[in-house]
Order: sequence, then C-alpha cells, then structure tokens
Amino acid sequence: MIFKGFRFIFTFSILLVITSCNPNNFKEKANQQFGDQHFKTAISLIELHKLREGNYPPSLDSLKYIGDWDKIIFTSVKYKKLDNGYQLDLTNGWIGKPKELSYPDEFWKGLGLVKSNMKKKSQ
Repeated sequence: MIFKGFRFIFTFSILLVITSCNPNNFKEKANQQFGDQHFKTAISLIELHKLREGNYPPSLDSLKYIGDWDKIIFTSVKYKKLDNGYQLDLTNGWIGKPKELSYPDEFWKGLGLVKSNMKKKSQ
C-alpha cells in the first residue's frame, strides 16, 4: 500500500516537472496521461474477458477479478458490445477528456475494438 502511494506521488511529481507548472499545460498533460492509462486498462480487461470467456462482456459490469484501481474505467470510458467486436470511447482523463491523444495503426491490430473516438477517421 505504501509503495502504491509513493508511486502515485512520484508519477505526479514527474508530471508536474515535465509540464513546467503551466496550469493549462499541466491539465492537458494529466488528462492525456490518465486518459491513456484508463483507455488501455479498459482494453486489457475487456480482451482478457474475451480470452477467458470466449466472448466480449455484455457490459463493463460483467468484468471479473478487477482490481480497486481498475474500477476507474467505469467513469472514464463508455463501452458497447457490437456484433463484430466492441466500441470503446474515452470520456474522461484526469479532470476532463484529453484534447489530443492518438495511437499508431499497429496499436489497434489484434483487438476486437472496432469503433472508438480514439481511432483516427481513416482507421
């Protein structure tokens, strides 16, 4: 427990230094960093469910064995199961949705994530 608290404080401190204490820049960087983490956590949990159960969960509430820190995805992403996979939209980062957050084409390969507000329009 102490290690997790230290890790959070350390990460927060580094983020503060990187953003040079500019409040607007700090907010966007924090939204990007937390949004990225929440989005990837949700993908990991959804894909793990598919691996274990053979199908994508009907809702995020159907996910099993999630950690306390993972529960943040319930307020950070919007999930919808589709016939051919799933849709996952990022709705929140730290205190708002990041203005800029993108992933390379290879990030999406092998995922059942077919629709997302984080995908470039050409993908």
